[in-house]
Amino acid sequence: MTYQLTIEPIEELVDVADGQTLLDACLRAGVWLPHACGHGLCGTCKVQVLEGDVEHGDASPFALMDLERDEGYTLACSATATSDVTIEADVDEDPDAVSRPVRDFTGTVARLEHLTADILGIWISLDEPIEFQAGQYVNLHVPGVDRPRAFSIASSPSSEKEIELHVRLVPGGEATPRLHSELAVGDQVRFSGPYGRFFVRRSAAKPMLFLAGGSGLSSPKSMVLDLLETGYEQPITLIHGVRTANDVYFAEEFTALEAAHENFTYVPVLSEHDPTAGEWDGETGFVNEAAERRFDGSFKGMSAYLCGPPPMIEACIRSLMKGRLFERDIF
Repeated sequence: MTYQLTIEPIEELVDVADGQTLLDACLRAGVWLPHACGHGLCGTCKVQVLEGDVEHGDASPFALMDLERDEGYTLACSATATSDVTIEADVDEDPDAVSRPVRDFTGTVARLEHLTADILGIWISLDEPIEFQAGQYVNLHVPGVDRPRAFSIASSPSSEKEIELHVRLVPGGEATPRLHSELAVGDQVRFSGPYGRFFVRRSAAKPMLFLAGGSGLSSPKSMVLDLLETGYEQPITLIHGVRTANDVYFAEEFTALEAAHENFTYVPVLSEHDPTAGEWDGETGFVNEAAERRFDGSFKGMSAYLCGPPPMIEACIRSLMKGRLFERDIF
């Protein structure tokens, strides 16, 4: 059985299959709703049911309290329709956002490369092309693991028949150790996507600053490649922070891009440089410190895109705001 979902205030109509969550139906129809965890735990996808009936599913009682249920609220990521439904959602429309319907994909592992001691590069050749916006991610099904895992796409959207993922090994984790030790070239894999609202605000026509830490390089790599391929003319700076020189990866590619594009600057940064490990004439310290030195502490007039571990993000936000860049231009 199929039900019709009406989304207010944007007046979109979406078909919802029996047992399908409201969020999944919307994303597969190319309609974006705010969401984060996808498992009924965080409350980001909370919507109000104006008409019709839903089952709340596995919504956490902390993310969706009894009082909210009584008032007609539900979590789109866990709710299923039992009739035609009308909901009201907090949907922000952005002129730079591109709507890409979520689909299921299959592919073949074409290449594996240990980019660092704990980051595995995975290149997947697709049976059919994927359309995505630079900065988005996919949910990869890992054999033997109940729930799929999210990985940002590191390749350019122009590479429609192949995607590149960077997987950092999490010791004791359920999924990443399997990928690092068991995945082989030629293996068939499944994933769904694209997901996410991390994208560049190209229409603002501002200098762009990308601050990445470790495997957080994946989304900025895709974004930078896309910007350069499509002729973005404003200055683009990528600062990538890692621990040691052995943790720097794709330096040759970014250095070549820097030589080919006058508006692109690449800055690798070492936080734990060991002089006994060899010479290093580049930046040292943390990503935010390198950014402050590069721009003399002033970031006014830029837009900044951050991807990395929480302590790095927090430090970068403090530096950016101290340098007169505020929330509306930090992503």
